[in-house]
Amino acid sequence: MDLADALDSENTRSNQSLQQAGGPTWPGQPTNPSWPGQPQNPTWPGQPSGQPYQPWPGQQPSMPSWPNQPYQPALPGQPSQPSAPGWPGPVPPTAPQNVTLTVPLDMPLPHGVYDKLLITIKGEAKPDAKKFSINLAKNKDIAFHFNPRFDENGIKVLVRNTMINNVWGVEERTAPSFPFVPGKPFEVKILCTPNEYKVAVNMAHLLDYKHRLRELNQINHLTVFDDVKITSVHLDSLP
Repeated sequence: MDLADALDSENTRSNQSLQQAGGPTWPGQPTNPSWPGQPQNPTWPGQPSGQPYQPWPGQQPSMPSWPNQPYQPALPGQPSQPSAPGWPGPVPPTAPQNVTLTVPLDMPLPHGVYDKLLITIKGEAKPDAKKFSINLAKNKDIAFHFNPRFDENGIKVLVRNTMINNVWGVEERTAPSFPFVPGKPFEVKILCTPNEYKVAVNMAHLLDYKHRLRELNQINHLTVFDDVKITSVHLDSLP
């Protein structure tokens, strides 16, 4: 997949706000949000719009959820992501999920990570933020560590890395810009493709990160730590 086939920021989604596609939005969020003046179908920031979203065959109808309710498992008879390594095929979404957005945040990914999975995270760096991290994890391994640091020996840096068997790999530290500002809201989008994660911040594509841990369907948690407030998380399966 290239950028032209991917997504924009707040366009029409299956509205998984800590929910899978087909579920309602997180309380207080608009239904089918979109950027002003943008078409109602998702494309990667700065790229032409793609085809309208089509639900996966067998998708369950929307189900309401309420604040402070526990995580809901998949509906009876709903297929789950296979545990074997490699790329899974598209899977129907689980029932809507609803977890409290507190940091540290640990959000289950019931179907793992797969091609065209789009994760949208909205939040705000704390006014005195030193760092925060967003991680895609396979149990104790961290497949993708995204770590904005606001003051590392007087400089701002975006660190990316992978940890396998408690051993960190080589850091990736170069980026065209540092888009995070203490006390200011942000939106991070992570798009999974067969070869890499594509990251956009505030409607602009920022960087790519090649897969180092390739058992993507076994990546089962999204975690967030340190000096940040998280206001919403959405999971989408792009067409």
